[in-house]
Amino acid sequence: MKIVIFGQALSSSQGNGRGISWRGLCRALAARNHLVVFFERDADRASRRDRHEWPGGRLHPYADWQQMRLLADRELRDATAGIITSCCPDAVAAETLLLDSGAALRVFYDLDTPVTLERASRGDALPYIGPSGLRNYDLVLSGSGGASLDRLQDWFGARDVLPLYGSVDPLAHQPADPADEFRADLSYIGTCPDDRQDAVERLFLEPARRLPHRRFVLAGSEDPAGASWSANVFHKHHVPPERHPAVYCSSRLTLNVTRRTMEHVGYCPSRGLFEAAACGAAILSDGWVGLERFFEPGREILVASSTDDAVAALERSDAELRRMAARGRRRALAEHTSEHRAIELECILQARNPEQVLRRVRIGAAGLG
Repeated sequence: MKIVIFGQALSSSQGNGRGISWRGLCRALAARNHLVVFFERDADRASRRDRHEWPGGRLHPYADWQQMRLLADRELRDATAGIITSCCPDAVAAETLLLDSGAALRVFYDLDTPVTLERASRGDALPYIGPSGLRNYDLVLSGSGGASLDRLQDWFGARDVLPLYGSVDPLAHQPADPADEFRADLSYIGTCPDDRQDAVERLFLEPARRLPHRRFVLAGSEDPAGASWSANVFHKHHVPPERHPAVYCSSRLTLNVTRRTMEHVGYCPSRGLFEAAACGAAILSDGWVGLERFFEPGREILVASSTDDAVAALERSDAELRRMAARGRRRALAEHTSEHRAIELECILQARNPEQVLRRVRIGAAGLG
């Protein structure tokens, strides 16, 4: 197949975890003999590009949509599918081009479904969805599952909606040597916006106060607003993505916190959840609807809703945590890699009814074992 994608940034990985995920998916598609053509606009990242070409594909960075419009039109003429993502700055303009093109299948991929639904419920404008909603697309993919799929149909007129969850590239995220600077009983990689702050306070900062003999490492560019830290919390202001495996592998336990918008929608695993598991980290996560679809609580992952839960998790033995981490890693590599998502996308784009899609996805994923 030839798949033309309009997204955000693929060429720069600096501060761009989503770009790393896209690289893994595109690499997996290329390995399965598909041609991926990726259009990105991110002029601010031009000086930070660490990828200028894509083996087995074509990468087209641009500064202005009109500058790239004719080339995009040519690439779409013989495309099996054109995919516009919710993070594409020129999504509405690209939709107009896609609808008038020769692409066999016109697809919208909402990577931010919880945000889309929350903003729509408030009546806010959505810069990546035009006045016709999603009804003109042949297919809508969502990074979330569950009830959110029905809402995309009911609220935006989407015809066929299927989940395509996030994934991990095992080449980028795998066990790494521990580093003394990241040594911790509990680590947390992430920012602390308002809709994560309560959980970070409850599951990270308060346990640190209760367990002064334990070491806690917070790796993120934002401090929890107004937070009072104990002396055993060590803040690493910016840790580049390539160092994340070292953080995970230097911790007895690492915390995953779900944004409130994602928690309410459910069936919306964060990229970091899969990445930590693939690195072989023992994971403590807040709970949300559908979590058991991705990891088995109590066996492959620990789930906490209170400070007491987090403290109890930290008091588990090293041997228990290592066994759980090994089971979580096996699950991530068996079901949640870039290659698995590439097979799912391949099946979705080649099949025309959902039952056929699900059957082929199961067969394809089983073949990876």
